[in-house]
Formats: sequence, C-alpha cells, structure tokens
Amino acid sequence: MLPIIQLYVFVLAAIVGYQVITRVPPLLHTPLMSATNAISGISLVGSLIAAGSRHNTVSTVLGTVAVVAATINVVGGFLITNRMLKMFQRDGGSGRAPAASAAGAAGDGKRS
Repeated sequence: MLPIIQLYVFVLAAIVGYQVITRVPPLLHTPLMSATNAISGISLVGSLIAAGSRHNTVSTVLGTVAVVAATINVVGGFLITNRMLKMFQRDGGSGRAPAASAAGAAGDGKRS
C-alpha cells in the first residue's frame, strides 16, 4: 500500500509543479531561477545520499538517475542565469546596465 501512496504523491507533485512553473511571468524568471538553483543543489545532495545508501538495487538506480537529473538541472540553471545576466552587462563587462537603454526609455529622442 505504501508504494501506491508514494506514487500518488509523486504524480500529484509533478502535475502541481508543472502547473506552477508554466504560470511564472518572464519578469520573475531570473530571480526564481536563482532560488531554484539553490533548491536543486539541496536535491542533489539528497539524491547522492539516496544513491549511496545501498538499501536495495532499486534505490541505488533511482538515486543514480536522480543524481544525473539534479546535476543537469543545477548546471543548466546556472548557465541560463549567467546568459540572462550577460544581457545586462556592457561590452566592457562592468556589470552595470547600459546607459543608452535608460535614455531611450525616457523618450527624449537622443541617440547615443
């Protein structure tokens, strides 16, 4: 009975997670991506523990799959966040937002 309940919780969590993620507005994507990278790091540690626990073969295989999935998630998340943050840097790499975009948003008609 217990594995059926665990499967039910897993499927329900997957459905709710998908619904929540698809409804995130683009403006909040980068801050949420940083937070989820930290959570994915925690899940990576948990999956490493599950993979190395040696309870049975199923837990080792599922733990290994979880390690691979969490690693891909963490690395991909950092790559995407880094790429998005590079959009706000100048060519010199100072890390500040370009002044031309602020002047263009003000609508004063000047071009730089």
